[in-house]
Amino acid sequence: MATQTQTTTAPPTTTLTPHKTNHIPRGPVTVNLNFYAPPADSSKPFNYVEQPPAGEPQRNFGDTWHSVTINDLRGHESEATLDTHAFAAVQNVPSKATRSTFDQSDEIIKEVYYPEVEQLLLQHTGAKRVLFFDHTIRLGTPGAKRAPVIKAHIDQTEISGPQRVRFHLPPAEAEEALKERVRIINVWRPLNPPIAAYPLAFADSRSVPDEALVGIEHRYPDRTGQTAGVKWTAGQEWWYWSGMEEGERLLLECWDSEKKRRVPHSAFVDPRSEEGAIRESIEVRTLVFG
Repeated sequence: MATQTQTTTAPPTTTLTPHKTNHIPRGPVTVNLNFYAPPADSSKPFNYVEQPPAGEPQRNFGDTWHSVTINDLRGHESEATLDTHAFAAVQNVPSKATRSTFDQSDEIIKEVYYPEVEQLLLQHTGAKRVLFFDHTIRLGTPGAKRAPVIKAHIDQTEISGPQRVRFHLPPAEAEEALKERVRIINVWRPLNPPIAAYPLAFADSRSVPDEALVGIEHRYPDRTGQTAGVKWTAGQEWWYWSGMEEGERLLLECWDSEKKRRVPHSAFVDPRSEEGAIRESIEVRTLVFG
């Protein structure tokens, strides 16, 4: 896939007035994608998850926008695998969870939806065990607490992956688990299908060199983790899955202790989307053992 080298200084804009659309953009598209730019003072990059301390910015690194061609995975779903690309597309997934399920409490979501995600991962990864550590519902409506993230990133790094295991398991159990393969996999589902705006782009892991990844301190109130910013480099291959439907799930591998695959990803503004179209989605984050 070709990637142009044009750099822009500002993101495209759109108006968010929710409505149902019948227009589903499909096929390859060339857009401005947001990549990592280092802090102006060359300091260590950081991002505060919650409100930053007085006098501190929310984050100290910047953005750089590059024109990138994003190919459509539709029709090529069976060609993508977690072990090779660090993403996989799963179709015809049954679910008892409806749209209203995700408007309820976290406890209801965990009770109804998490068991489905567990079975999906066990079936498609060959793992022995799945441990959930959180989920995020993203709404494209004005004022939403968690909106689609328009920035190329990876949720985990080679540092934070093992940290996650040790954070969620007792010490002895964590060290034993880390002797075998452990993965961190996000399961991404549309909540207002088909997806017609702010689709998720994801890069073939093989096309993004380690040199393009920058560890960013992810500062929680009680601890510090790490995510990865992604710099643009020539040869990156980006994909999206057009018009994701109710029974479709995207598996995104953010860390793999064995195969070292990881998937950069970002929402993007599709210029073909109808004005006012929005995206609603949920991503469930899991530790996958074995």
